[in-house]
Amino acid sequence: MPNQMTHATILELTVRNHPGTMSHITGLFARRAFNLEAILVVPLPGGENSRILLHMANEPKLEQVERQLVKLHDVLSVRQRTDLAPDIFQQLARTLA
Repeated sequence: MPNQMTHATILELTVRNHPGTMSHITGLFARRAFNLEAILVVPLPGGENSRILLHMANEPKLEQVERQLVKLHDVLSVRQRTDLAPDIFQQLARTLA
């Protein structure tokens, strides 16, 4: 697994917080046969929007998926988080276990 972690990307999405948003996002990944390793969703203050962190392996399709995420109605912004280490998801999982 360490090899997989060194070739990973974390995308940060700001999205509208209402029913169907997560389904549209994960559906896009499923249609492109692109695997998500981990998902973290946190509502932002006020509750109208949420922040989503998506952990995935680097693949040639990554740029295409980013462009298509931006086109989704409920996605307000998409950016790569190079400042976050992919093992942040494993650290969080250990605290919840």
